[in-house]
Amino acid sequence: MSDDRKYRQRGYQDGDARDRDRARGRTVPGGAQAPRPARRERGDGPRTPNMPGFKTIVRCHRCGVIVTSAILVTTSCAKCGSALHSCAQCSSFNPAARFECSQPIKARIAPKDAFNTCDLFDARTRVERETGSTQQSSARSAFDDLFKI
Repeated sequence: MSDDRKYRQRGYQDGDARDRDRARGRTVPGGAQAPRPARRERGDGPRTPNMPGFKTIVRCHRCGVIVTSAILVTTSCAKCGSALHSCAQCSSFNPAARFECSQPIKARIAPKDAFNTCDLFDARTRVERETGSTQQSSARSAFDDLFKI
């Protein structure tokens, strides 16, 4: 063992150069070596990521419940009862813009969370990950599944 090594721990470059070269798949002088199989054949290649799916949804601006029906002028939230055809629910709503709307409008619409008949209304949609399971299960069965052997 040479004393000019940077790291002196056991296991760091313990074998000689031939062992290291064989492990890296290099040809070693004095012995023929078969070519290494491809990464996928060895099983250590890149894995296909298990990414969750994505979905586009519309949520209520006040309570956050998912809105499944089409938003009409008189549509209100099923949970909290707030107006869904309102400036606060619109994709053009921007508190920093003039009249708090990024679309060119002639007059300010107030209040922002009340019903309005704006022609430029477009419901704000969100792209979220599908994190839940596909099948509906009760809380009790989910708890019991944690402790199954």
